Amino acid sequence: QVQLVESGGGLVQAGGSLRLSCVASGRTFTIYAMGWFRQAPGKEREFVSAVSWSGGSTVYADSVKGRFTISRDSAGNTVYLQMNSLKPEDTAVYYCAASGRGLATSLRTVHGVDYWGKGTLVTVSS
Repeated sequence: QVQLVESGGGLVQAGGSLRLSCVASGRTFTIYAMGWFRQAPGKEREFVSAVSWSGGSTVYADSVKGRFTISRDSAGNTVYLQMNSLKPEDTAVYYCAASGRGLATSLRTVHGVDYWGKGTLVTVSS
């Protein structure tokens, strides 16, 4: 099994920044693409961003494009989400996700996720 542990969530004012981290442990040789989803109260879980195994390919939801940046460390077991220009509508629980497939696009929907973290709460005040 693979365990994903997120950190970095918190309360920030609109326009501010946060950096989320997700560390994978366990059978990490089985995971390739990694990414982030989020779920706001009363809403479905939605895709935010993903990065390929090599880190060379990334995808973003339109709602965060230009404001969020995903990256991955050289060992491949840690993924980051730098969130800038945060808006109140970015408030949600952010979940780390991992896939046994290498393409970043494999994580565009929840159906492509093989492993989930427990989530970290991001609250953006207006």
